[in-house]
Amino acid sequence: MTNITYRLPQEIKLNGTFPGEHSQQLAQRRADAVPAGVASTAPIYAQDADGGVILDVDGNSFVDLGSGIAVTSVGASAPRVVKAIQEASEHFTHTCFMVTPYEGYIAVAEKLNELTPGNFPKRSVLFNSGAEAVENAVKIARAATGRNAIIVFDHAYHGRTNLTMALTAKATPYKKGFGPFAPEIYRVPMSYPYRDGEELTGTQAAQRAIDIIEKQVGAEYIAAVLIEPIQGEGGFIVPAEGFLSNIAQWAKSKDIVFIADEVQAGFCRTGRWFASEYEGIEPDLITTAKGIAGGMPLSAVTGRAELFEKVQPGGLGGTYGGNPVACASALATIETMQEWNLNERALRIEQLIRQKLEPLVPELPILGQVRGRGAMMALEFVLDTNSQEPHPQAARDIASYCLERGVLILTCGTYGNVVRLLPPLTIPENLLEQALDILVEGIRSI
Repeated sequence: MTNITYRLPQEIKLNGTFPGEHSQQLAQRRADAVPAGVASTAPIYAQDADGGVILDVDGNSFVDLGSGIAVTSVGASAPRVVKAIQEASEHFTHTCFMVTPYEGYIAVAEKLNELTPGNFPKRSVLFNSGAEAVENAVKIARAATGRNAIIVFDHAYHGRTNLTMALTAKATPYKKGFGPFAPEIYRVPMSYPYRDGEELTGTQAAQRAIDIIEKQVGAEYIAAVLIEPIQGEGGFIVPAEGFLSNIAQWAKSKDIVFIADEVQAGFCRTGRWFASEYEGIEPDLITTAKGIAGGMPLSAVTGRAELFEKVQPGGLGGTYGGNPVACASALATIETMQEWNLNERALRIEQLIRQKLEPLVPELPILGQVRGRGAMMALEFVLDTNSQEPHPQAARDIASYCLERGVLILTCGTYGNVVRLLPPLTIPENLLEQALDILVEGIRSI
């Protein structure tokens, strides 16, 4: 793997009181200025970040196993990305592509058309967030098919706008109190191998979903099937082999648009450019965001050219969509991923995580499963492996244990019982191993 030079020391460094004095002061200012509806995982306030560490305002250095929720895959201050942002901002920070367009937007679209799965003519349109990309993918599918119904899956997460809240499965905290939601959304069972049991294959799970769709909705009314190839917020659920391909084949046979939501799984996170590649899926539309631009706000919908041609001029866009500085950052981020071979690094990260954590599964009854792909890994905690009853308190306690010892990790899952590991793909191996040792200690302490 490529050797990377880091700007900050790649180490855990704790100075005493946690959180420190300056973080406590900022927390008080925040309480007076920011509503409680915006929650944060950690009580520390960032001052600097590089490679695999976040430095807080009190001089503490934490291992970052969250990457800003899979955003800073190339690190939070990758040199090529920083330089591209600086150079772009010196020329212009905005003109609006819908008013006076610019080359950067076109270059990002060209790169997305090249990298995404599928050997067919493609187009790309740029937005600001993952939710915005998903919402526009639904718009495109409806315009192209003349149908309204959208199929989504249990445990799905697609965003926080009104439409994407309807697409999202989990009520609290994402949907509670915010209805009514957009209509014509239909939810069917996901393939969840840990909870389905080994006896249900991916093909059988797909047929279960298809039977429900055909009986309760009707294929002739469906504009799109929308799915995360690896579910993110729902618990890093990797569907059984054959599930995605069978759903995609069925959708194709019914002229239904197959949309892959790769917002969290895309851009080298799973060891491939896109998680869809693991099953040879060529989505009709693919949504991307998070890791696309090294931390700058950018998202996209990429897919079959003929689908976009059904949308009238002016039907897609937005004031900030494809901001020139964000586009420069995206191009530099992709170049960094290619130069540093971050797909390979993601697979190496998976290897290290599995080596450390998989041996604990038969030993510790609270650890039900280690799963995931690449640097998108998860641990599901249960009261015991026989009942598989979710154990969210264990996940919370382990996250707290790790944070107090200098390791930032995130939780997720429909039941809140999953610890997810999303380290920057640029994290040094020795630092990752040190963080994983602390995580193992935390699991044992429960």
